Amino acid sequence: MSTLGGNELINVDIFDKVGIEAGMHVADLGCGNLAYFSFPIAKLVGDDGVVYAVDILKSVLEAVDNKIKQVGAENIKTIWSNLEIIGATKIPDENLDVAFLVNVLFQSEKDDIIIKEAYRLLKPQGKLLIIDWLSTSTPFGPPIKDRPKKEVLKKYAQDSGLQLIEEFEAGPYHFGLIFIK
Repeated sequence: MSTLGGNELINVDIFDKVGIEAGMHVADLGCGNLAYFSFPIAKLVGDDGVVYAVDILKSVLEAVDNKIKQVGAENIKTIWSNLEIIGATKIPDENLDVAFLVNVLFQSEKDDIIIKEAYRLLKPQGKLLIIDWLSTSTPFGPPIKDRPKKEVLKKYAQDSGLQLIEEFEAGPYHFGLIFIK
């Protein structure tokens, strides 16, 4: 299955890549107003799982809360947080099986801190999925100067204690990295 909708340019089954299963605790860090990944993840983790839709914009979380009510996805919990502050995300330490950072890091100058915060949230053997824009010219997308460098992210993750387990193309304009704690 390829991912469609707001992230139609990401053409790989990221849910399968990170092994989303029933009962898992997963966070969509920087979920955005559609919480595009949160809702399909909620179906996959089922009633015994939890999905945290995390964003810094309260208006985004209000839109997500409205959608949760519309579709009856009670296993999605919205959380306001500044991911650029370690400990700010109100999810207990070592709670997550998987954390998603999809098209988030290009918006920050503190990628190292965001990765450390994701590390804090992951259980031992938990996985971090990063997908972001390639640092090459594309017909659209953020300015190249704002796009994270894949090699720099790999160093930040390694410095945080994460181990790279997979690197992949996530479509013509994105790269993907999967790390394990």
